[in-house]
Amino acid sequence: MALIEFEHVFKHYPGSPSAAVDDLNLHIQAGEFLTLLGPSGSGKTTTLMLLAGFEAPSAGAIRLDGSSIESLPPHQRNMGVVFQSYSLFPHMTVAENVAFPLSVRKVAPSLIAEKVNAALTKVHLENLTHRKPNQLSGGQQQRVALARALVFEPRLVLMDEPLSALDKKLREEMQLEIRRLHRELGVTMVFVTHDQSEAMTLSDRVAVFNQGRIEQLASPKDLYDAPANPFVANFLGDNNMLGCILDEGLRSGATSGTGRVRTATGQTVQSRICTTQTLETNSAVKLCVRPEFLRVASDAAALATPNCLRATLLDLIHQGDHWRLVARLEGAGRDAANEAPQWFAKISPGALPAGLVVGQDLCLGFRPEDAWVF
Repeated sequence: MALIEFEHVFKHYPGSPSAAVDDLNLHIQAGEFLTLLGPSGSGKTTTLMLLAGFEAPSAGAIRLDGSSIESLPPHQRNMGVVFQSYSLFPHMTVAENVAFPLSVRKVAPSLIAEKVNAALTKVHLENLTHRKPNQLSGGQQQRVALARALVFEPRLVLMDEPLSALDKKLREEMQLEIRRLHRELGVTMVFVTHDQSEAMTLSDRVAVFNQGRIEQLASPKDLYDAPANPFVANFLGDNNMLGCILDEGLRSGATSGTGRVRTATGQTVQSRICTTQTLETNSAVKLCVRPEFLRVASDAAALATPNCLRATLLDLIHQGDHWRLVARLEGAGRDAANEAPQWFAKISPGALPAGLVVGQDLCLGFRPEDAWVF
């Protein structure tokens, strides 16, 4: 049995034309790190607030260990919550902030001191117990908030974009800290973010939200390597898309394999096709290729790939560990089905052809197994 079960959960806000959470079915396993990922307004934070008890569902059931918890107040759910704004009490010391959940639970003072010291040691703040929040850096404040969420040994720890206020370097350090704590403590964690890199770094599984629904729920690797639809492919990582026509599809009854698609200018390429739908020949489809899978050459003969799309180089940008190429596909913009007038390629310095100049014609190559058709 899953630790947490959402069964046909809806959340409607008065005056809103659509549901913030729309028929959500989600099972969360004990001990896993699950990230709710999606753009603003997609329903991920509302889902977390429903789980924490700060919002009530309009319909549906939420169960913890098989028992319904929709009517339970937040303090009876045994869940620690870390907010985006930290929500530390400014008049309390670090130790007093961490001790607060234990105090309201009437834990003995001698045991409180022991548990607070253990929690602060876990987040490497045992030497800052007497400081006030305004005497701490942003990263230290976030560690205090995390220690406060862990100190009473909750069944789950819920985190609502807790690292968004930190700079890039500190955010990456805190990601590793959260990974370490999850690994050492084994506590179930549910994490909300709109940052795809954060989701990839932290998660056992990721639920990609869009308009109140989960588009796909899978491991970070499976989401990246086998997205279920164009939304997931475009939201998780960089992605190039091109409207095409299916020239040759799957055999009858097959759900995956290789097919051939035709661009608006008549170029044909081979690609993977993964679908639960029947795609007829001459159907309108979308071809998707990640920038890191593209190879660049001045002509097709120089490419070690079976596929080639002709293009014109628009820009060449050095980004440290790779070059970012911007290219306009041949005939792009002349057909309404062509949704990607510009494609991007990530090329390692050693693989960049010599003498490339802006304005020259080139070929973008890729293997069939590195592309998808939706």
